[in-house]
Amino acid sequence: VQLVESGGGLVHPGESLRLSCATSGFPFSAYVMSWYRRAPGKERELVAQINLVHDVKYADSVQGRFSISRDNVKNTMALQMNSLKPGDTAVYYCNAARADWGPEYSYWGQGTQVTVSS
Repeated sequence: VQLVESGGGLVHPGESLRLSCATSGFPFSAYVMSWYRRAPGKERELVAQINLVHDVKYADSVQGRFSISRDNVKNTMALQMNSLKPGDTAVYYCNAARADWGPEYSYWGQGTQVTVSS
């Protein structure tokens, strides 16, 4: 199983970034896909999630600015991040999970750093 994030970087407030998660080794279309982030000194938090039928949910802090999507043919997931704020600075992680199958069916990428600073 592999999940590889890309697209992070350093941007100014108000700018945009697009994160990607490339996956392999598991039945992608059968998994709920999520983006989490961990800021320095803070707990990991759920940023956005997309389920098997493409229903989406977002953290209140990113609602209206971030957009999650998945491609079940390419086995990839993306997070379009607009109007970035310094508070969005964190390491962003891709997660694939099927909680109903058991806790062992949860996979993580290595993370990609997003820094928003003037």
